[in-house]
Amino acid sequence: MSEQIKIDYLQIISDKILLEKQYLIKHKTQLDSHQTSNKLDSLLQEWRENIIDIYALSVARDIETSFSVLKEWGREAVDTLVNFNLPLEIALDEVRDYRNLIGHIIKDEAIKLNLPIAEFYDLLSDFDSVVDRAVHWLSISYTRVFYTRIQVAEASALELSIPVIKISDKIGVLPIIGDIDTQRAQELMNKALMKSSEFSLEHLIIDLSGVPIIDTMVADRIFKVVRALSLLGIDTTLSGIRPEIAQTMVNLGVDVSGIIVTSNLQMAMEKLLKVKIA
Repeated sequence: MSEQIKIDYLQIISDKILLEKQYLIKHKTQLDSHQTSNKLDSLLQEWRENIIDIYALSVARDIETSFSVLKEWGREAVDTLVNFNLPLEIALDEVRDYRNLIGHIIKDEAIKLNLPIAEFYDLLSDFDSVVDRAVHWLSISYTRVFYTRIQVAEASALELSIPVIKISDKIGVLPIIGDIDTQRAQELMNKALMKSSEFSLEHLIIDLSGVPIIDTMVADRIFKVVRALSLLGIDTTLSGIRPEIAQTMVNLGVDVSGIIVTSNLQMAMEKLLKVKIA
């Protein structure tokens, strides 16, 4: 088969797919089991038009160009999914369903054109490659966007979990609740130093009442914070040191000499504010 004849039959099949676009969209809509809003329906309509165009044009254009167009479509499709908190499955369903629907059109047109088996095989292989690449880009983009959003959410949650509260002109409280891992310990140091300096504090109470376990790493980090604050001219009180935690710190060889230690936050505040708190 000559190159020109090949180009002609590829264009015929491509045009046929485009001609059937509205039928394909309507047929897919009837098959769709997802309960969606009007706005999402409109977006799905746009997705379907785009993916049909991409699939149809991929038949008549070189595969690398099709891959490039698919990459951009995948990025936009994923943004919509994430913005509407929708699963990746919805987009993958679109890709797979149109593989089947358009695959039937390609087969029927190939029969009408008396396409040789070898040519039909090559055409279908290229089409499958385009569909596989669509799945690939959707999956990669979705994972990347969600991973980024999770990181941002974790960072925000981490920041909110270590608040420095100003209780007087020169005194602040840093309550810590929950386990302290390496990442949170680093955030503890950063927040303590940054906020204490920003608030022009002279004294910071670090309340450990909500920390269930003090191990070597946690103790080391806490006292690094204390030493760092000291370099800024800020004194530190450790409050909420329960007996079992105190025993652990002693066993770990932690030297608390020179640091004010109280059993609870109320005692620390009364001592520093020199007032009785009811």
